[in-house]
Amino acid sequence: MNFTHRNERDQLFTWSLFVARCIFTRNTQAESTNVYKALDSTIFNRLKLLCACVLFLPFIAHAQNQSWENWLSSQINKHPNIIAAKEQLFSTGALAEASEQALYNPELSTDYARNGDNNDYSVGIEQTIDLWDRQGARRQKAGFMRTAAQAQYQEVVLNKSADAIDALINWHAAKRAASIAKSQQQQLNSLLKLVEIRQEAGDLGSIDAELTFLSLSKQFAQVAGSEAQLQMAEAIVRELLPDWEPERGRIPDEFWPSKVAYPSDEELLKHPKIAKAYAQWLTQKEEAEVTRRNAKANPTFGINAGREERENVVGLTFSIPLNIRNNYSAETRSAERMALETEARFRAQYQKLRFDLQGAFGAWQSYNQQFSQWQSLVKSRIESSANLLEKQWRSGDLSTTNYLLALNQRAESLLSGIELEKQTRIALKNLMLQSGRLIDLPPVQHDFSIDHQD
Repeated sequence: MNFTHRNERDQLFTWSLFVARCIFTRNTQAESTNVYKALDSTIFNRLKLLCACVLFLPFIAHAQNQSWENWLSSQINKHPNIIAAKEQLFSTGALAEASEQALYNPELSTDYARNGDNNDYSVGIEQTIDLWDRQGARRQKAGFMRTAAQAQYQEVVLNKSADAIDALINWHAAKRAASIAKSQQQQLNSLLKLVEIRQEAGDLGSIDAELTFLSLSKQFAQVAGSEAQLQMAEAIVRELLPDWEPERGRIPDEFWPSKVAYPSDEELLKHPKIAKAYAQWLTQKEEAEVTRRNAKANPTFGINAGREERENVVGLTFSIPLNIRNNYSAETRSAERMALETEARFRAQYQKLRFDLQGAFGAWQSYNQQFSQWQSLVKSRIESSANLLEKQWRSGDLSTTNYLLALNQRAESLLSGIELEKQTRIALKNLMLQSGRLIDLPPVQHDFSIDHQD
């Protein structure tokens, strides 16, 4: 999936180059000479400064985002689950290396016997020949084992990064919700004081003070709940990102793509989950081939030399297993069936990911559309509504009951906006996760398609 900010940066970069060219090459263009002569030197210097700012703005934003992604990667790599996954990757690499080694070592044999006055002895060496190239099949299997292990490690890193980003999204939303709850509590405290003053002046009755007091007492529970949610969200972030501090803040806006394009099937096949399932299938296919070749007998040749009854002797030996009582065909059939099972699991993983991606894409479109409408219709109005409501209440155009109700509705609307923004971010995160583009990962080294058949 092409999640990128490059289009906007390229347009800004192109315009910046155009402006810079017009300014810094004024002496080379005859038609602009008179214009530049008319410019005051101070204005010209300001234009140069503005041009430089516009020119380097995309690079600064990109550098900040790259720095944050590097920091996130360094934090993820410190997590015990990632360390365990890396050790598992090394372990599988060692097993793959073992599969590539020679199957048979030469065997040394000696024999000594005393026959009367004669000392009979012999020394021999034997070597089993890999006649059916078992090592070649094991070498192929080792390569697919490495690929599967690499893809599995990348999948763990991708999922852990998604968990961390999800935790940061929830923390930011909880922080904003707690801030709104505190702000409303402070507003109700101030309102209660004003009500008491107006009550003493005879402008309001005792019922207004009671209503305000009840709203304030209810707000205590809301503040406590929002603070608890914030503490729990912060604990989750610290568990995933050990060096994170609240001062670091939320995820930078540059991390999120400005445009989202649906990935092709070829791109989807490179997802770590699919790459792992495919490599596991090929590994099992090679395992079936290894099992089939193991069922065939390999010969053993040997040579020995020594003395027997005071005579020098030299001999040759040959042996081969006779697979008469057991031809090991059952093991071969079992391995072939396991290969078919692994292929079916690979295709099931691919099919599930495709539909999960469709669902994630639809969910993000829905949330993004509603959040955009909320921003355009509600956000600008609700930010200025607090002062307007207070003015209406002070002037007597709005009763205390309706004022408290309006304040509560305003807070709920703000919380709805926060929740909508959070769900939009989570939906976009899920979409990037399902496409495998949430973070930069090195490509898994193999080439395949869903219709691959051997």
